[in-house]
Amino acid sequence: MTDIRLDNGPLEGRHYETGTLRNAWALRGARAPHTGRPYSEALLLGVSGGITFGYFTFAYTGELPHLALLTRNTFDPLDTILERLAPTREVRQTANAATAERQLNAALEAGDAPVVWADVYSLPYYGLEPSNRMWMMRPVVVVGRADGGYLLADGARQPWWVAAADLGKARGRVKKDRFRLMTLEPPNPERLAAGVTAGLQQSLRLFTEKPPKGARDNFGFAAYDQWASMLVKTKHKQSWARLFPRGPALFQALGGSLLHPGLLGWVMTWTSGEDADRRLFADFLDEAAQILNRPGLRAAGRRFVAAADAWHALALAALPEGVLLLRETRELQLRRHALFVAGGQDAADERATIRERLETIRMLVADEFPMSEVEATALLAELSHRVMEISAIEREAIQMLKSEG
Repeated sequence: MTDIRLDNGPLEGRHYETGTLRNAWALRGARAPHTGRPYSEALLLGVSGGITFGYFTFAYTGELPHLALLTRNTFDPLDTILERLAPTREVRQTANAATAERQLNAALEAGDAPVVWADVYSLPYYGLEPSNRMWMMRPVVVVGRADGGYLLADGARQPWWVAAADLGKARGRVKKDRFRLMTLEPPNPERLAAGVTAGLQQSLRLFTEKPPKGARDNFGFAAYDQWASMLVKTKHKQSWARLFPRGPALFQALGGSLLHPGLLGWVMTWTSGEDADRRLFADFLDEAAQILNRPGLRAAGRRFVAAADAWHALALAALPEGVLLLRETRELQLRRHALFVAGGQDAADERATIRERLETIRMLVADEFPMSEVEATALLAELSHRVMEISAIEREAIQMLKSEG
């Protein structure tokens, strides 16, 4: 093995944007001035624009409808962090695969922890089927080289090994990001306070003002109201009764599928924690209180801890304990995610077995949904109540943040 640099602490970054930057800076030995420790993912989440809420449903011909929930700022958060913390950085891009590999090797030999963009459908450790119609380019950190391949820091506690040819294929998947490579110096500490302030302000705007794009009912507190309403209304064309009737559609909306996370996944596996990133945001507010000398931010943070608990409970309630197939789905989805976070190719077989069982459950549910119409209606009413509970907690928390501003 060569060019491996893991002596600056474990790979704690989880999200493909905030976590990737956290890992890249930690691997370079960067330390935050207010803690003397690596820049935390919580801090980077806040600087990126923090949390928000977005509610969307999609229905395409020939496919099951699906649910999308946004729990954090998704408007270019990685570029936002880089702009606000102003690290010296260099970006190289080429159309030639051989040149791209030479550039990557040179960056590793120079002691960098380079960030590259790669298609998750082409990376074997995700366990997705390669598709000509689907792609998703994400930034990952290249930790080093080993045995004819590369080690990638990507959402897990230990690096993933990927053959050089597979990484090259994944990097070349989409023209915009094809063979893009970025090297980073540590953040500019003089920009930290301003970056934290800007992130706080952006998160407040995303909750309370007109969204940068999309309909108003899709974002912030209006989105909570919309979601809660659609869960219990039966005649509206966007209601769950019409979009997600009892059967495969409702099962996908609640428990997810390989390509669509569902309520459980959006809250517990597509985030940095198991609570829609609310606890991580509370940790950011603790750091912001220290950086900005605004101790009142900690009180708002405590309300977001309460919101985190409520989000966690909502996700679990979506797949009730007393409905055996739904409970098993919940347990398998969470186990599969835990195996991914633990990392390492050793868990690949168990993750594949879990995937097969989930597909079997999907077929069983399609034949006979394990809840009656009355039971399913009662479940949606409970979820609607929980959504409004979350909204009430977060309204209070956001008001506390506004009063601090």
